[in-house]
Amino acid sequence: MFSLLSPEKTQVNFQNNIQEGLNTNVLMYEYFYNGGGVATGDLNGDGKEDMYFSSNMEANHLYINEGNLKFKEVAQQAGVTGRPGPWKTGVSFVDINGDHKLDIYLCYSGNLPTDKKRNQLFINQGNDAAGIPLFKDEAASYGLDSPSNSTHAVFFDYDRDQDLDMILVNHNPKSLPVLDESSTADLLNKPDENSGIQFFVNPGQGGKFINQTKALGIQSSTLSYGLAVGISDVNQDGWPDFYVSNDYTIPDYLYINQAGKSFVNTINSSIGHISHFSMGNDIADVNNDLLPDIFTLDMLPEDNLRQKLLMSPDNYEKYDFNLKVGFGHQIMRNMLQLNLGNNSSGNTMFSEVGQLAGISNTDWSWSALFADYDNDGWKDLFVSNGYLRDYTNLDFLKYMGDYVQNNQNSIQRENVLELVQKMPASNVSNYIFKNKKDATFKNVTADWGLEMPTNSNGAAYADLDGDGDLELIVNNINKPASIYENKSNEVYKENKSISVDLHGLGENTQGAGASLSVFQNGQAQVVYANMYRGYQSSMSPRLHVGLGNLAKIDSVKVVWNSGKSNA
Repeated sequence: MFSLLSPEKTQVNFQNNIQEGLNTNVLMYEYFYNGGGVATGDLNGDGKEDMYFSSNMEANHLYINEGNLKFKEVAQQAGVTGRPGPWKTGVSFVDINGDHKLDIYLCYSGNLPTDKKRNQLFINQGNDAAGIPLFKDEAASYGLDSPSNSTHAVFFDYDRDQDLDMILVNHNPKSLPVLDESSTADLLNKPDENSGIQFFVNPGQGGKFINQTKALGIQSSTLSYGLAVGISDVNQDGWPDFYVSNDYTIPDYLYINQAGKSFVNTINSSIGHISHFSMGNDIADVNNDLLPDIFTLDMLPEDNLRQKLLMSPDNYEKYDFNLKVGFGHQIMRNMLQLNLGNNSSGNTMFSEVGQLAGISNTDWSWSALFADYDNDGWKDLFVSNGYLRDYTNLDFLKYMGDYVQNNQNSIQRENVLELVQKMPASNVSNYIFKNKKDATFKNVTADWGLEMPTNSNGAAYADLDGDGDLELIVNNINKPASIYENKSNEVYKENKSISVDLHGLGENTQGAGASLSVFQNGQAQVVYANMYRGYQSSMSPRLHVGLGNLAKIDSVKVVWNSGKSNA
């Protein structure tokens, strides 16, 4: 169903090149192989989906869609290559000023001086005579030139005042220290703007964004290893909530919106157990009951060999320690949290079914994207994965231990690169799962044409050729970006689809926070208007709904974030 297009066909020659050196390697910066992101959307207003890739160490690329799956690279002309050198991470498209033109927010991180890590906000100035959009970095004037160690930024209207606020998910660039119970409590309560989540409120009317993290009840500590944020109205009260994936043993957060006044973390009361090393996430209705479900990725391999080869944290002592310090029940595998609705106390409850669903083991995973790739009316799942070097490989860890012991219990700076190059790589295939319409999924990676070893990180979907199905765009390390043409129109000719552009009020021009429900012959499905999904990436604001072979639609209902609805 998917066909990998060549760079010669698409003219997309981007690849995220990682160059290892004495100061640039995974032993110096543990997130060295975490990769970059992808953003899709119409930047020049011609109705076609464009693409933007972040490069960790080189220039970013911007591709304007010229039709027929051909693209033109214009990043330098547009002014959006990003600063030279490391370390660029997540990318987000957003119409931040309500002028109906998409802008670009770019995150930075790494063990770098403050000014080299300031995030950039490229404001769309309109097109030149050749139809190329031009941009100007205005992050400082918006108050969003944060120098924190950022993974990604997500924009949504938390207070429903029809402008977009921002969550900046950050991470500590240093490894998680060895902790005891008392030191853990101290560090969790120690604020840290460089590592912890930051919440910026939009004052409107062109004013600077205001950091209101503490005032809104959001924990922002030095023990933060945030990798992704998912947005949805989890408890169906009309106010958008958010889920944060945290790496290492730091627990995830489920922040429930208190009518735009504050947030309350309900992870312990709503969810029984969570992923241990939570990576990317997505929130979507996977079983068509019109309730948003939560999916988080982890690192558990599919086969027994890699399960035994790679270090696993699942032992009683670590599990018990996490419980004692309040980190909750954590298990190293993907988690699918099915939304059961609200209990008598008004708390939203979830049932974790990842193993039952058949999507719990996808190796070292990054991006999770639920979308209807075959247009049958049910959301399927794409997962990107891979890591350039397996530094949790038990054979390597033994080798490094012996090396240190033989060198008087120390590693000299000049020997670091030699050690790094002894680490084996983990070239594994990405995954795609077909929804079986009963809250379970079938692995169709080979059947649908996605079986190819890569080290893939950020990913996005969009209808690049305008034929009614979703292409996949993947950012790979040291390999060309993967552009997969979707041929479901040929494979599943009976299935149809619709695409919907929402036009919101005020500065919320894409209608963020709205829900679109489609009803057909007693069946229903819903999609939520949120552009930021998976990992470090941004989806087109255009909503896609597969219809199956029931081409007739009984009704469509849009519930806007204002509470008003159209049907």
